[in-house]
Amino acid sequence: MNKGVIALIGLAVVLGGCSNTVNYGDAQEAETTTIDFGSTDLQKIASEMVDSMLMSGSVAAITRDSRPVAFVETIKNKTSEHIDTESITDSISTKMLNSGKFRFVDMDRVESVRKQLNFQNNDELADQSSAIQFGKMVGAQYMLYGNMSSIVKQAGSKKDVYYKMTMRLMDLETGIIEWADETEIRKNESKSFLGL
Repeated sequence: MNKGVIALIGLAVVLGGCSNTVNYGDAQEAETTTIDFGSTDLQKIASEMVDSMLMSGSVAAITRDSRPVAFVETIKNKTSEHIDTESITDSISTKMLNSGKFRFVDMDRVESVRKQLNFQNNDELADQSSAIQFGKMVGAQYMLYGNMSSIVKQAGSKKDVYYKMTMRLMDLETGIIEWADETEIRKNESKSFLGL
């Protein structure tokens, strides 16, 4: 064999020996890969915000005799990094709905619903006897909204990131804030000289 073929076979063996290993992990386990916002932070924020709201006296009073209708406005990202705030919003609204205390309208899907109702009521292909009539949707009584902010400090090899999530529940009829709270996360990282 010539040296070129032997080199190609050797390269193929080396490259074939490099493989990725994928393992499933516990989704609830603390994720500490980087200092950036991660799944553990999302779970902590969603859990703490919903628990705080459901334990408040004012929310207990408004949910005592009924399940009010609410909508959750997408959390505003005021941090310097990309954070999927829609995912935080989804987790919070899911936990609230599963508590049995609230019902929801999904404002992000209103246009899709409008198209479907328009099809049902105005298209010749739709059976008019089964069409859902316009004007039957229930409006929200409460709006839940919030902001995610951060402060990042770095000095040499040390970096500190502080996240703060603030949320409020507003009565849409009166404009009164029925509940407000905030939760905080602080993370810090030190890099060694060699980056290990």
